[in-house]
Amino acid sequence: MYTHTTRDIRISVEPYYLDDQSSPSDDHYVWAYHVKIENVGQVTVQLLNRHWRITDAMGRVQEVRGAGVVGEQPVLDPGESFEYTSGTPLATPSGIMVGTYEMQTDGGERFDVDIPAFSLDSPHQPVQLH
Repeated sequence: MYTHTTRDIRISVEPYYLDDQSSPSDDHYVWAYHVKIENVGQVTVQLLNRHWRITDAMGRVQEVRGAGVVGEQPVLDPGESFEYTSGTPLATPSGIMVGTYEMQTDGGERFDVDIPAFSLDSPHQPVQLH
């Protein structure tokens, strides 16, 4: 699991490869990732927007921006958390994702929370010894 805390908002991500939705012979690899967003501070916040950078093994970058996550813009009071699962396909057997969530306090202040970079690895990626 990958975890990072920015301004009392803890983001934990656990990616996993979806063999049943992938087709390596067609260069189609799919991962799901489970995200937990925890408010460990003293101020209520709302998740407004997301921004992802998804990089495949060839260095191709896809940027994804949008409102909320999985159709929601959750409000997190102190001590509360929100969890969701989403996914991404790649044309290569490995990649990396990193991003930010734009949050807003109940006082109207907006700030970005870092989503830790996490590796997308499939069993179809050749092992390289260094």
